[in-house]
Amino acid sequence: MIARLLDFLWPRTCEACARPVDRPGRYFCADCLNRVPFLPTAGACAVCGRAAEGNPHEFLCDDCAAARPAFDRAASAVRFEGAMRQMILGYKFNRHLWLLEDFVDFLDAAVRARFDAAAVDVVLPMPTTAFHRLDRGYNPCVYLARRLAKRLDRRCDERVLARQGSPRRQSDLPADERRANVEGTFAVRRAPWVRGRTVLVVDDILTTGATLSAAATALKAAGAARVWAATLARSVRA
Repeated sequence: MIARLLDFLWPRTCEACARPVDRPGRYFCADCLNRVPFLPTAGACAVCGRAAEGNPHEFLCDDCAAARPAFDRAASAVRFEGAMRQMILGYKFNRHLWLLEDFVDFLDAAVRARFDAAAVDVVLPMPTTAFHRLDRGYNPCVYLARRLAKRLDRRCDERVLARQGSPRRQSDLPADERRANVEGTFAVRRAPWVRGRTVLVVDDILTTGATLSAAATALKAAGAARVWAATLARSVRA
């Protein structure tokens, strides 16, 4: 009721088409929601979630077979392409936080499709470097993780996983250098909180999975039983 009242007083417009939004509390209208490039929930790699057209069954993709990531399973909601790419970049770098609830809708659906949500013990946001915190003034993954944890009725802990060192920005590197760039850059500050637990790490974009794999390595060294990864988007290059 509050959302409907606010929408009446301050009408929202769709982020994609600029027409009035017909969904309370959201910034995607019903028509544009149907055009969101959602990733399929079936016919994907059992580990990284990469989809293959025409394959209705789970499989192990060539990359995971050659160098299996440290996380046990990953889910991504949308393709990082076209207009959706620009919206996510706006959220990630320019504080377009009004898109949060729509994005968490997408993320929540992907998590429930790929995982046994009831098995998640704790939700962790992917931490950012000190430079990025100063540059952006916020960590977009924290907002996603907080909202998702609330939907799952689980605790979100922002103090468990931390970045250390000064790795180069992953987006500036070719795929074959990303794994080495993030190796050893994560630390677990509160190991007892993840020991024997199923941990869900939330990130914004999955490209090669190197960063998530490095985080999972640290979490498993600290005793995590399983590490699942959930990202808002997946790069079309991966």
